[in-house]
Amino acid sequence: MASSPQGVVQPVAAGGDKVVQSDSFEALARAGFLARGAVYAIIGVLAIKLAFGTGGKTTDQRGALKTVAEQPFGKVLLILLAIGLAGYALWRFVHAALGHGPERNDSGLDRVTALCSGIVYAGLCALAVLILLGSGGGGNSTSPDKTTGGVLGWTGGTWLVGLAGLVMMGVGAYQGFRGVTHDFLRDSKSEQMGPATRTAVKWIGTFGLLARMVVFVLVGVFLIKAALEYDPSEAVGIDGALAKLANGPQGPLLLGIVAAGLIAFAIYSFSDARYRRI
Repeated sequence: MASSPQGVVQPVAAGGDKVVQSDSFEALARAGFLARGAVYAIIGVLAIKLAFGTGGKTTDQRGALKTVAEQPFGKVLLILLAIGLAGYALWRFVHAALGHGPERNDSGLDRVTALCSGIVYAGLCALAVLILLGSGGGGNSTSPDKTTGGVLGWTGGTWLVGLAGLVMMGVGAYQGFRGVTHDFLRDSKSEQMGPATRTAVKWIGTFGLLARMVVFVLVGVFLIKAALEYDPSEAVGIDGALAKLANGPQGPLLLGIVAAGLIAFAIYSFSDARYRRI
């Protein structure tokens, strides 16, 4: 007699829950928050140095990983980052597959968000591995303008690029919403924090999420501009968005504020490594 779909799904879900509740999975997931924080800390520090005129540059996640590789013991550090990024991606994929987070009440949007986040961080992990192997550090074949140029050549490509821009703006708006409403605190074990720690995490997280909002909205705006003008050179990534801030009115001031916010997001990520509900 054939098993019913429910009879198959229930053991799979139970097995997934067993994995999620294991100490090794939790340790790997928490390492992921450390890796995420390290990447954003590098991006923020390099940008704030540029804002203060003490060197630095605007960069993205790829640039952050390359910066790590260039440091003393860079390969060791990059291996640790790759492990952490893999752990974060795995945690997000499991979250998407099981359809629940700490409160077991995730919506469909939460699951889709987790899946997209998992894909992004799995890609960063793969990039770290490529850099370790010596084949991911050079070239810009995956730069936003080249990718956008390829998509614009497709049938309906203009609409796809414009839609991608709207999605990025939506992601940015969601980051801002979570920051302003302090919604992100629901994911933390705030009951284990002292009053001072809870207040610090609340405001550091808010500042960090608002900085991410600015960056993602700018990326979205310039994707839409690339679609409207049929000009792939208008498309930018995180590094390009920070460069737009630097080159605009009051550029150093605005870049410095957003860069400080990205560093705040890194610190919030480090706090997640301790207090996040896994």
